[in-house]
Amino acid sequence: MTVTRGEPAREGADDEGDMPDASEDGVPGVGAPGDGYMPSERRLARERYRRARARRATAVAALSTLVTAAVLYLVVVGAPGWPRTKETFFSAHYAREAFPKVLEGLWLNVRLLLVCGVAVLVLGMLIAVARTLRGPVFFPLRVLAAAYTDFFRGLPLIINLMIVVLGVPALRLQGVTVDPVLLGGTALTLTYSAYVAEVFRAGIESVHPSQRAAARSLGLTNRQALRYVVLPQAVRRQVPPLLNDLVSLQKDTGLVSIGGAVDAVRAADIIVGRSLNYTPYIVAGLVFVALTIPMTRFTDWVTARTDRQRAQGGSL
Repeated sequence: MTVTRGEPAREGADDEGDMPDASEDGVPGVGAPGDGYMPSERRLARERYRRARARRATAVAALSTLVTAAVLYLVVVGAPGWPRTKETFFSAHYAREAFPKVLEGLWLNVRLLLVCGVAVLVLGMLIAVARTLRGPVFFPLRVLAAAYTDFFRGLPLIINLMIVVLGVPALRLQGVTVDPVLLGGTALTLTYSAYVAEVFRAGIESVHPSQRAAARSLGLTNRQALRYVVLPQAVRRQVPPLLNDLVSLQKDTGLVSIGGAVDAVRAADIIVGRSLNYTPYIVAGLVFVALTIPMTRFTDWVTARTDRQRAQGGSL
């Protein structure tokens, strides 16, 4: 609004030309020099309402959690067989005896996870690349890769472990190890590499063909386009499902105990066989849960971060 000669100054403006504060909806205005943004009363009221709702929701969630826990506790403790179950599965004496031995055996599970995890990623990547090779000359390789993934994805892991751990030593082959740890790790690698190969293949096929065409137009060969353009995008897109497979592998390392390897599960089994008390199994299970939870939470964080990047149109 322009002030003409002889017209009184606009109401709300002082001699220094100050403008009004924020609007009613909370849109910041231009205040006096050096003054910050002052939210409107309506916006402050909305924020107080949101904080009150958040506090109320937290209180309701905490109360419902406590009520649910109390009900479950009363149901379990009030069961007729609870005293016998408590003595058989939750004995403090056998828990103290089993805990150090289970931890000692858990180190074998961790080493298996590290070694098999690397082997699974490498072998899975090779199989996925073999399945996506183009040209008739690579047809036999594509068929073999597809047959490998179909067979080991369909074969139960426990049967695969029994065949490898128990069947290979029975062949008495010269130069072939009979160590149950190595054989069990081999069986885990064979099974999980088939799953990981499909994850990698899905990532490779999700990259738009224009990416490969653009790389070829810049003078890159097919191999260079795959290595420098396609695979980096495919791997970044498939990080969450790859981490989920590693979490499953971490738990399944306990199955190598069927061949006699003394891991956390086998250490608990030895104590159970001697004492006829099943508390060591509970201890081993809780140790595996404690080992899995951090990786699971990390997987959730990576998944949420990837979803935010996709929603914002970020680089994948």
